[in-house]
Order: sequence, then structure tokens, then C-alpha cells
Amino acid sequence: MMFPSKTRVLQRLLPCKYSFSPTPSLGKAFCSRLVLGIETSCDDTGAAVLDETGAILGESLHSQKEVHLRTGGIIPTVAQQLHRENIERVVHEALERSGVTPSQLSAVATTVKPGLALSLGIGLEFSKRFVRQHSKPFIPIHHMEAHALTVRMLQPVPFPFLVLLISGGHSLLTVARGVDDFLLLGQTLDEAPGDTLDKVARRLSLTKHPQCSTMSGGQAIELLAKKGDRMRFPFTTPMGQSYDCCFSFAGLRNQITMAIVKKEKEEGVEQGTLLSCVNDIAAAAQHTVAVHLAKRTHRAILFCKANSLLPSNSPTLVLSGGVASNQYIRNALSIITETTGLHLLCPPPQLCTDNGVMIAWNGVEHLREGKGILSPNVDVFYEPKAPLGVDITAEVKAAAIKVPSVRMKITN
Repeated sequence: MMFPSKTRVLQRLLPCKYSFSPTPSLGKAFCSRLVLGIETSCDDTGAAVLDETGAILGESLHSQKEVHLRTGGIIPTVAQQLHRENIERVVHEALERSGVTPSQLSAVATTVKPGLALSLGIGLEFSKRFVRQHSKPFIPIHHMEAHALTVRMLQPVPFPFLVLLISGGHSLLTVARGVDDFLLLGQTLDEAPGDTLDKVARRLSLTKHPQCSTMSGGQAIELLAKKGDRMRFPFTTPMGQSYDCCFSFAGLRNQITMAIVKKEKEEGVEQGTLLSCVNDIAAAAQHTVAVHLAKRTHRAILFCKANSLLPSNSPTLVLSGGVASNQYIRNALSIITETTGLHLLCPPPQLCTDNGVMIAWNGVEHLREGKGILSPNVDVFYEPKAPLGVDITAEVKAAAIKVPSVRMKITN
């Protein structure tokens, strides 16, 4: 999979009322600092070469999606083996497409936290060998920081800004105050929204649906929801009486599972059979996830305003992570930002999912500020679990901010 050039990405960034300069020529790029980014935190092997302006000079990505669709979920040992088999090729392709040699690199940036231990280990092991072989500085990258700052590659968004990161493994609200300076306002208490949607899709056996056989669970839910009636299954939005900014999706998934079991009994079919109301369940599930995300984000915005954590002039909400590719969820968040006077920015879908581009860009940000740059011989360890910034979730909960009612008329 090839990512679009910076110019084409800029044209698709939301919103798009600004000017941009074409990607600089490769000859000029050699005069600037160049960073190789390597990503193996979960099930995608990615690599990219960027210059310090954010121009994508070359990239490569190997997706494991089809393999994990067949097994019904990510098996860590399988993901590890596929990373091991593909990482050298992926890095070589990114360098070859960029026209950059290892000797011309200014640094190598690699995801070291958080993620699947076996997957992180492959990327880190390869990177250690690479930087030692070529005597290059090494920049360890926090995966969620990279997601949070990707938008700055496309547009000069000043700090501080609010970030909602939603993916298959993460769900959190944070204020980005600097390249490595974050305030954590809320996070998932159980499972992430992407994980929930994937599990619902598996329980509905959506891989048997003729339109969804090659799609991830979240993609299948979004597609079928467009033709569904969300009102047919009025699922309860989680944590209605908890006045904080944390998330919980496990209880919602249980609600949906119970509804599926009930419909299977009514239709007289066994588990694994496509229900006639599958579109309606998908629509209701997606809507409830979107509303839950929107309400918690609304409270985070009010907390930030009450505590002057965002600039009064043109405050920004950045929506990123794999689930941010869901257009229905984007539209839900746009209702909240319009209501509260924030500017909503969403990287294009290609840069929301895991990729080497965002890791390379985070490396550029660190390189610019001279932060977190290590010599090639310094020993680094991966961290499967790693907090993001300073945790102030207790302060947010203590504020007990009640969110005013907002009409969530979300369009597909």
C-alpha cells in the first residue's frame, strides 16, 4: 500500500481552507534532515522516509488484515512471524522508493511502546541492528504520541490542542502541550471502540456477508449501518451517571450480544447465521459508540475551557487513530465541536491507521527539538503497556461537569 504525496494528503485533510506548497524536489530534500520511521506495534509492518518539512519521500506497508480475518482475530505469535518475514523488505522498499541511502539518514525512529510485545520486539530488534550497522541516532517512539501529532505534518497546528485517539487497542482524551508533553483526561476502562466493533462484527458473522468478506469488523459495521435503522435497537449509552471523561465499551458489547441472541431465537437460527436485521444492529451499535465518544469529548472540552487548558483563540480538537476513519463517528464529533466552538481536524484515513509515516514524523518532531535522541549503542527496551503523559483523570472526575443535552442527528 502506498500513501499519497503530502500535496494530495493536504487536499483531503478536514477542513481544507488553507494553502500549501508542493512537495519539495528530492534534490532539495537531501539538504534537510531525513528520518526513517518503522512501525510494528500490532499487525501492520510499516516504514517511511520523511524530510523535516513532512514530505513523504518513500513508504511501504505490509498489512496482515487478511490473515487475521481468517483466524477471527489477531494471534500475537502469527503477527510476530509475519513482521519477522516482512520487515526487511518493507524497510528496503521505503528507502528505495525515497531514493535515500542509509548513510543519508539523520535518524531512525521506531515504535517501542505501547503495543503487542511480540510485534514491538521485531521492530525494535531490527532497528537496533540497523542503527548500529549504519551508526545512526535512534529515536524511540510512543505510538499514541505519534497518532496525536500526525496532523502537524499536514498543517501547522500550534500547541496546546485537545486530542481524541480511538483505535482497536486504545481510546483516550489528552491535551497535547508539546512533542512529549501530554495531559491525560480520560481513557478506556476496559476495551477500545475498535475492539468492540470488531467483536460485534465477528458475533454477527459479517465475514459471511457478500459485501463484507474482505473487510475488517469496523469497516463492515460502518458499511452495513448505512442501510440500517438505528432506532430499532435502542442500546443504552455507557456511563451516563459517571461525570468523567473515561470510556467503557464492554457493557455495550454485552447489550449488543444479548440483542443478537434474542433475534437468533426469534428467527430460529443458530449462531453463525446472518440475521435479517444485521443492518439495524450495525447501525445501532455504531450510533451508540459514536454518542458515547461524543459525550465524553464534550465534557473534556468543557473541562479544558474551565481550566484554560486550550487557547481562547481557535481551539482545536484532533481526531486520530484507526477508528477515526469512521465517517459517522467523525460527523458525531463535528456536532460537538460546532456546539462548543472548536476547530475539528482529522487526518485522512490513510494516516489514521498504523503506518510508518506517522512514526517518521514523530521522529522529525523530536529531532527538531533535540528530545529523546539516543546514540546507536544505547540499549532500549519495548513496553507493551505505557501511559500517555500526566494522568489527571482524577481531577476531571472531581470536577463532575454535567454535559448539556445536544441533539445528535448524525448523518452517514
